[in-house]
Amino acid sequence: MLLPAEVIRAKRDRHALSPMQIEAFVRGLADGSWSEGQIAALAMAILLNGMDPGECVALTRAMANSGEVLQWPGVPGPVLDKHSTGGVGDKVSLVLAPIVAACGGVVPMISGRGLGHTGGTLDKLESLAGYSVEPPRETLFAVLRDAGCAIVGAGPTLAPADKRLYAIRDVTATVESMPLITASILSKKLAAGLQGLVLDVKVGSGAFMPRLDEARALASSLVDVAAGAGLRAEALITDMNQVLGHSAGNALEVREAIDFLTGVEREPRLLEVTLALAARLLRLGGLAPDLPEARARALHALDSGAAAERFARMVSGLGGPSDLRQAARGLPEAPVLRDLPAPQDGVLVATDVRAIGLAVVALGGGRRRAEDRIDARVGLTQVLPLGSSVSKGQPLARVHAASQADAEAAIAALQAAMRIDEDTQASAVSFEPAPVICAEITPAP
Repeated sequence: MLLPAEVIRAKRDRHALSPMQIEAFVRGLADGSWSEGQIAALAMAILLNGMDPGECVALTRAMANSGEVLQWPGVPGPVLDKHSTGGVGDKVSLVLAPIVAACGGVVPMISGRGLGHTGGTLDKLESLAGYSVEPPRETLFAVLRDAGCAIVGAGPTLAPADKRLYAIRDVTATVESMPLITASILSKKLAAGLQGLVLDVKVGSGAFMPRLDEARALASSLVDVAAGAGLRAEALITDMNQVLGHSAGNALEVREAIDFLTGVEREPRLLEVTLALAARLLRLGGLAPDLPEARARALHALDSGAAAERFARMVSGLGGPSDLRQAARGLPEAPVLRDLPAPQDGVLVATDVRAIGLAVVALGGGRRRAEDRIDARVGLTQVLPLGSSVSKGQPLARVHAASQADAEAAIAALQAAMRIDEDTQASAVSFEPAPVICAEITPAP
């Protein structure tokens, strides 16, 4: 038996941990034989001294195997998924899963709740009346066979070692460790029994990785460790220096996703990210020979209505409304709507997206504490993109709030988060927003 103190000592002294030492740590996480203090000590040693790729692969595999590893007998296609590192207005999962399903993939998308200033896919879907994010296993299999996609929570049996480690990292200032972030994300994906994974690593003011070098390091770590663990994966680094799409807030993003799927409106940046990720996932799954063909198939799934049909089947199968019109009509609506006025003439040249996300949280659209309840009604719509020329008083966005006081506080916070350049003519000529796709990361040769 390996003593926890000896494993901690090895990493403290900058030695690489052996697979046996890593398995002992993960076993201690899962069965409780390691104390919280011992786990915290090793997490801090890993934060300070890092892990080499072999260690990270071993940690990821051990954490994936700490609980149930899902299998999908009888599903009608390759099992694929997508993971985002989180942003504001990021409703890509809602539209990508049914697109991939309509193209022949099977997408058991294990999603999470909102974290900090970023929204959570499960919180969004729960604004649909009756939608169950924790269905019985037989229901999940039935929905996957019928719709080809199911967006649900992880449940208690999937990578339980990660749940305990993350809770301790959260209160010991070790969340930022690149190896631990990588193992946390990928252990759940490996446990989900995937055959292909695409990663959307956000960068910018609304991302957990605000600098491109940080985002590139995380994306490379995720892709290379996935490959080392036997999972085919690719990553895109995408811009989060402005809200993705026109809305931010749970029910409001679901409404935008339904409009996107049904062709009512498709915001260009959201469309570009969705098609780029979908194309790579279809190629990884062997559902298209190359990216141009994969992109064309994804777009056809949208334009033909096939993706909207898959989304409707998923929602209905998981307890929600039986058709998309009914689903949209049943979304909760905030009682107070207020426009956010531009304080001056000019061009919208910058937004502090983290501050925008925190404004949505303050409205009730996110959690300050784990036990807080979400108000699905609140948030923002009609958010103008960067580069927009505006006149004084013109709406920059529309605030959806539970009260007038909440709306006033949000307007003050949002005006501080948006920068308008008064030199309209010069800004309109010189200003160009960053491209929404910043880089592509593939496994090292």
